Amino acid sequence: MKKLQEKYAEVLLKSCLKVEKDQPLLIGFNIEVIDFVRIIVKKAFEIGIKDIYFDSTDPYLKHDALKYLEIEDLKKLTFWNKDIWNVYARKNAAFLMLASETPGLMKDIDSKKMTEMTKYAYETRREFDDLRDQSKVAWCIAAVPTKAWAEELFKDSKEPINELWDKIFDICSIKEENPVFIWDEKIKKLQARANKLTGYQFKTLKYESSNGTNFKVDLPKNHIWAASKEKLLNGKEVLVNFPTEEVFTSPDCLTAEGIVYSSKPLSYGNIIDEFSIKFEKGKVVEVHAKKGEEVLKNMVNICENSNMLGEVALVPYDSPISNTNQLFLETLFDENASCHLALGDSFPECIKDGPTTDKEILLEKYHLNKCDSHVDFMIGNKDMNITGITQAGKAVPIFKNGNFTEEFN
Repeated sequence: MKKLQEKYAEVLLKSCLKVEKDQPLLIGFNIEVIDFVRIIVKKAFEIGIKDIYFDSTDPYLKHDALKYLEIEDLKKLTFWNKDIWNVYARKNAAFLMLASETPGLMKDIDSKKMTEMTKYAYETRREFDDLRDQSKVAWCIAAVPTKAWAEELFKDSKEPINELWDKIFDICSIKEENPVFIWDEKIKKLQARANKLTGYQFKTLKYESSNGTNFKVDLPKNHIWAASKEKLLNGKEVLVNFPTEEVFTSPDCLTAEGIVYSSKPLSYGNIIDEFSIKFEKGKVVEVHAKKGEEVLKNMVNICENSNMLGEVALVPYDSPISNTNQLFLETLFDENASCHLALGDSFPECIKDGPTTDKEILLEKYHLNKCDSHVDFMIGNKDMNITGITQAGKAVPIFKNGNFTEEFN
């Protein structure tokens, strides 16, 4: 197990983030995964990194703080104040965010309080987000198991945390002799698909599914479809989501119309499940959920423009993570098993010259959403059909029965 963890750590640092000697590093992590962080740090020291900031969070302390403290006191805690991210972004640091879930922990917490503190966290790290949008910051999100997360997924297992590690290693090809080569080849294929979609310069995407999804959204002129390898202004190419199966772009945020139904639960502090979101003239006008409806309502209205879309992403139903038939209750994995949308901030990289263009101009000229939050939610299923409408009005099938048509394979 430890050898595979060391290999995983090395791939994250050297292949995904491409860290260099003397480059600062910030690691965000759940304190329960400290053993893996120690492995990461040893690898970082071997590379020659000397400046490392440990942004650790204890979810149980966070829960108790939310339960007993008011907003003004919560803001004094470092759990939500992310100003240090701005400091390290200015130092050209690499950012490694280790995603770990504690499902259901916040079920007794006021969702409005959680929403307010999530908003505050985004506000305190705005400079980091701006530099990231300008493709000046290397960052990567990857998953590390915790006991509570593993036990939720593998209730009957005698060694749930080892079983979750095993899933992650399989999905990320860590058990293979050369995972870096495998992922380079995968990204090439994803990028070729993205380039083909970009070439069509679709005016509109239309979604239909038997679960009731009936939705359309326009794409701006000069939009670009991307895979998850981002080219920074310094020439480095970093893999920002590990793993990844998606191609994505940012829509015209004023044009979403219709209704979408979820295909997987969303873990957003609490679980939101079996939900629908209705759009009119780009904005969310109605939401319903069998579970977590109040959390969903607060999520949609967390801050200015959080009720409009910032991303559309395409993932085939027949894809490696989807084919595990495993619900992970962690967006990093679940979004890469399903077509998804995201409410909130858009991606400047998805417009020609976007990273070097002011976000206010991107909003005014291309209607790319500008927002302090970004929340993905999954809508893809095995019978989803997606059609692209060209500028000339031609209908081009992109998805049929949950998967890409031959044109885009």
